[in-house]
Amino acid sequence: MTIREALAEGSASLAAASSATPGLDTSLLLAEALRINRTSLLAAAPDPLAESSLAAFRRLINRRLEGESVAYIIGRKEFFGLEFLVNPSVLVPRPETELLVEVAIQRLAGDRDLPLRLLDLCTGSGAVAIALKHAMPELEVWATDISAQALETAKTNAARLLPPDSIHFCHGDLYDAISPPGSLPPTSSLLPLTFYLLPFTFIIINPPYVKTSEIPSLSPEVRSEPILALDGGEDGLGVIRNIILHAPEHLCPHGVLLLEADPRQMKEIISLFETAGFRDITLYKDLSGNERVIGGQKR
Repeated sequence: MTIREALAEGSASLAAASSATPGLDTSLLLAEALRINRTSLLAAAPDPLAESSLAAFRRLINRRLEGESVAYIIGRKEFFGLEFLVNPSVLVPRPETELLVEVAIQRLAGDRDLPLRLLDLCTGSGAVAIALKHAMPELEVWATDISAQALETAKTNAARLLPPDSIHFCHGDLYDAISPPGSLPPTSSLLPLTFYLLPFTFIIINPPYVKTSEIPSLSPEVRSEPILALDGGEDGLGVIRNIILHAPEHLCPHGVLLLEADPRQMKEIISLFETAGFRDITLYKDLSGNERVIGGQKR
C-alpha cells in the first residue's frame, strides 16, 4: 500500500464515522505514525508504506474512531502560530479562541498609558497567556488554574516557547489563586512584590460555559476533555458570574475584562457586566459571524 492509498483508506473510515475533518485528521495521524511533517507526507504520497508503519497508522485511526481527539492522540495542537503540548488534563485550544488573543492584543496596544499587567484565569494549557506574551514580550503576565496538572502542562509549554520565567503561574480557584491588591505577601512567597501591590490592567479568560445538562450531548472527543474546563453549571454562567462580580476588585481604573463565551449567553453576560459597573461593553464576532468574545472597561 502506498502513502496515498493509506490516506484514502483512513479518510474513508473517518468520513463514514461522520468526522468533521476526515482528510485533515488522517494526514495528521499518518504523519505522526511516520514521524514526519505533513508537507513531507504529501511529497511522499506515491511511496510504499512499510507494514509496521501501516499497522501503527491503523492503530491511531482506531483511536480516533473511538472518539479520542487528534490533539490528544498526537499530544500537541497548534494555536496562534505556536505548537502546544496537550493532554487530557487540559482543554484542547480551539481556533475560535484565537479571537480572544487578537482582541486582547488590539486593546492592549491601545492602552499604552496603562501598565501592561495581565491576569489569565483558567489558563489550562497556557495557550492564551503564552500566545499573548509571545506577541507582546513587554507584557507582564500572570496565569492561574484550579488544576495542578493543567498548570504543570502550562509551565511546560511556557518553558518550550518563551524565555525562562516569562509568566508567573499560580495554583488555585479563580481569584483565590491570588491575593487582593495591596495585601502583604506570605513570608514563603517567591512572587515579585508588585504582584501584591498593583492591580491588573487586563483580566482575560476562556471559562467553562457549557450547561451541565448539555454535557452528555457533546461529541465523544469533547467529553474526553476535563469536565472542570467545560461545565459552567446549570445555566452555563456559574463561573462567569463569579468572574465578572469580583473582577473590579482586581482591575485598575479603566482596566478591562475580556472573556469568551457561548454566543447564546451574550445577552445575559452583558447584563452581568452592567451590574458589576463595567462600561463600553463590546461584543466581538468570530470568523463564523458568532458573537464569541465580550469585553468591558472598569469605571
